[in-house]
Amino acid sequence: MYQYILFDLDGTLTDSSEGITKSVAYALQHFAIPTTDLQTLNKFIGPPLIDSFQQFYGMDPAQAQTAVNKYRERFSQTGIFENRVYPGVPELLSALKLQGKQLLVATSKPTVFAERILDHFNLRQYFDFVAGSGLDGTRPNKTAVIRYALEQQNIDLLRKTIMVGDRQYDMAAANQVGIDSLGVLYGFGTKTELQAAGANYLAADPAAAKNFLQL
Repeated sequence: MYQYILFDLDGTLTDSSEGITKSVAYALQHFAIPTTDLQTLNKFIGPPLIDSFQQFYGMDPAQAQTAVNKYRERFSQTGIFENRVYPGVPELLSALKLQGKQLLVATSKPTVFAERILDHFNLRQYFDFVAGSGLDGTRPNKTAVIRYALEQQNIDLLRKTIMVGDRQYDMAAANQVGIDSLGVLYGFGTKTELQAAGANYLAADPAAAKNFLQL
C-alpha cells in the first residue's frame, strides 16, 4: 500500500526520554528552575524545544533560545547517547527495506543530532534520507520537515506515502501535508492524543507496525 514511509525518531525509533529530560533539566537549572521529577519533562519530547520552553515555562523568545542553547550544551555531549532502540525496530526497518520500500526519517530534532544517533545505533543503513530541523532555526516544525523530506527525495505520490510517529505533532503535520499517518502506542503519546490529531491508523508495537506497513 505504501512505498514511501517517514519515521519520527524520538518515541518511534528510540526511547530518548533519559537524554532529553536530563538535558531539559540542565537548561532549566540555568534559570534556577528546579526539577523534582524528570518524567514531568516528557512533554518536551516531540515538539520543537523553543516552543516548549515558551509554552511550559512562560519564557520569551530570547530566553527560550538561551534555554535551547543550554540544552544542546549537555545533549550534544552526553544526552544524545542516553537513549535506546525500541525492541523490534531493527526488524521492522529491515523487513521494509527488503520489500523495497523507501524509508526516511522526519524529526524535529536537528539533523546533525539525528544522524549521529542513527549512526550510533546502526540504524542509518535503513534510511534513504534524514530530514530534521536546522540548528539555525530552519524547518521549525514537523510540517516543514516532512515537506522538506518529500521535496528532497522528489516524492509526489502522496497516496503512497505515510508518516509514522508517536505524538500529535506527527499526525497533524501528516494531515497538513496530505499524507496518511500511523500512530504508534509504545512511545510518548496516548491513543486519545493520536486519534484526536487525526491518526489514520494505530499500532500497538513495532511488530504490529511491521505487519501493517508490509501490506
